[in-house]
Amino acid sequence: MNRFRSRPRPGGGRVRAPFVLAVPALLAVAFLLMPLVGVLARTEWGQLGDHLSSPGVTEALKLSLIVSFWTLGLSLLLGVPLAWLLARAPFPGKALVRSLVLLPMVLPPTVGGVALLLGFGRRGLLGPWLEDTFGIVLPFHTSGAVVAATFVSMPFLVISLEGAIAGLRPSYEETAASLGASPARVFRTVTLPMVAPGLAAGAALTWARALGEFGATITFAGNLPGTTQTLPLQVYLLLQDSPEAATSVSLLLLAIAMAVLVALRGRWTGGGGAAGAGGGRKTVGDGGGDDLDDLDEGGVGGARGDGVRGPGVDSVRDPLAVGPLAEVDESSGSWALHADVTGFTRLTLDAGPGTTIAVVGPNGAGKTTLLRALLGLTPRAHADLRLGDVDVTALPPHRRGVAWVPQDGALFPHLTALGNTAYGLRAQGVPRSEARRAAQAWLDRLGVGHLAHRRPAQLSGGQAGRVALARALAARPRLLLLDEPLAALDQTTRASVRHTLRGHLDGFGGVCLIVTHDPVEAVSLADRVLVLDEGRALQDAAPAEVTRHPRSPWVARMLGRNAWPGTVASDGTLALAGAGRLVVADPLDAGVRALAVIAPEAVSVHREKPAGSPRNVWAGTVREITTAGSRLRVLVTSPDAPDLVAEITPAAAAELALADGAPVWTSVKATEVSVVPL
Repeated sequence: MNRFRSRPRPGGGRVRAPFVLAVPALLAVAFLLMPLVGVLARTEWGQLGDHLSSPGVTEALKLSLIVSFWTLGLSLLLGVPLAWLLARAPFPGKALVRSLVLLPMVLPPTVGGVALLLGFGRRGLLGPWLEDTFGIVLPFHTSGAVVAATFVSMPFLVISLEGAIAGLRPSYEETAASLGASPARVFRTVTLPMVAPGLAAGAALTWARALGEFGATITFAGNLPGTTQTLPLQVYLLLQDSPEAATSVSLLLLAIAMAVLVALRGRWTGGGGAAGAGGGRKTVGDGGGDDLDDLDEGGVGGARGDGVRGPGVDSVRDPLAVGPLAEVDESSGSWALHADVTGFTRLTLDAGPGTTIAVVGPNGAGKTTLLRALLGLTPRAHADLRLGDVDVTALPPHRRGVAWVPQDGALFPHLTALGNTAYGLRAQGVPRSEARRAAQAWLDRLGVGHLAHRRPAQLSGGQAGRVALARALAARPRLLLLDEPLAALDQTTRASVRHTLRGHLDGFGGVCLIVTHDPVEAVSLADRVLVLDEGRALQDAAPAEVTRHPRSPWVARMLGRNAWPGTVASDGTLALAGAGRLVVADPLDAGVRALAVIAPEAVSVHREKPAGSPRNVWAGTVREITTAGSRLRVLVTSPDAPDLVAEITPAAAAELALADGAPVWTSVKATEVSVVPL
């Protein structure tokens, strides 16, 4: 019976491996295991201590440790920046550079040693210059052993770290930049902490590989006792004179290698960091008061790492106006917006100080692209942007004074809620105590102050959304960009946070853009509604105007109305884009493209063809009945008209005996149809 099974699947049950796969797999395991068993079987355990403590072995071990740790340091110095560039930066020849990184892993070590001789040897391309200029001779020197070990070991670090960085959502780094953190600060306080498991894995593998390096070392640096004779070279010599001692030393190297692999099990590419970076909900320790925002301490007295204060924070103000921060004069905090956006999204946007604009439109309309263009984070669109009297077009994202809340919130998983909220203020040079006090006030204001000590993995979706909102508001930006900030909140919490946000926006001296699919948010929060479709502005008007006369079928449906596009015929009726004609009370000129908007409550539903005044009557079939508060919404399909939604009372539905598939008649009076030219 085949007993070879994989571990249980998350959904339950086990997967039984096919016999034709299980047998070769077991043979492969036996093939890999046999040499290790051979080492264990041939080891003279009684003489193990004597073999390992002999002068030659201890000297070689000491030298191996020196070489491996210098190799690790050099690999970190060179490999970490290279891994970041490969994971994040597009540049010509990137595929070639990645191939060069991988080459030492597939190149025979002795060939690598020969290549090092031809490159850095005394007769190599660079060797004579190094010797004449700096007096450095690498071959047959300990530094040569370090160079040889780095050549073959650094790829392990680069590959592991590149995978971890590539698995890190860019929204974390982009959000940090929007809060005022310079690129170096973002890398130090966000990227590195979040990819720490991948970095640790790569570093350990690099060190272990350097400790066991043989071929490139003996070819490039030679085999000089006390200078380049590392432990693997010592094993090679012992095999000729004392095979038992060689076996004992091999066992030591084998034990070190196995210890590293066991410690790194499942973390070859930083999987642990990727899980945390991806925002997965894991059960973790409370974290208590261990706030990792000490990571972002920059300079003496909390000075900002790049030496420049962010344009969005001229001074600090506690949002609740208590204590010394309340003495700051806010009268100068007034910033109008002018933006000319080109590329995929094409529009001109002007807004006075304190204006809130709701950006709506179907998926793919260019809403998020517009926000990212204003941030300077996308090649799809470019924004010539002026905030107040300052043209920030040429400034990098962290100098623009533009804060945003992306759709996923992008809370930094290695910081607490308090550390997240204080991040923007700390990046802009605010002393730690003041930044934490202002951050706590914002968390209290949004109803999550009691969660200040928790990490994002310990927060619900709604709580995390409020913390992300608090973080953006605490940064005191000139332009605030919110990409569906309330989408993760339940209805009750959404109403409360909406009220708080409205109160803040009433006193906000800059401009706020809110991407939303919620008509209540658009109407209650915004002074204007900007309707986008395929990157172009279809409508930019007050919420009341957009509600009465929507120029987009998508917006009309978002508002709960029927929206039928068509063209005005010569007789004044609207020839619908799908099928049929619609009689309207106030026809437009013939040939004009228009949108007919019909409120669901204006649609009458009948079981028999109605007689009387309705001029628009269609036979149809009930396809769906849903609840909308205390009323029912009935979807009716018809071959003579587009799908139509009617809103009726439950009593009327019962009287008509409505059910899915029931034949009905619908009617709409011409006076109930609003026609908007497109």
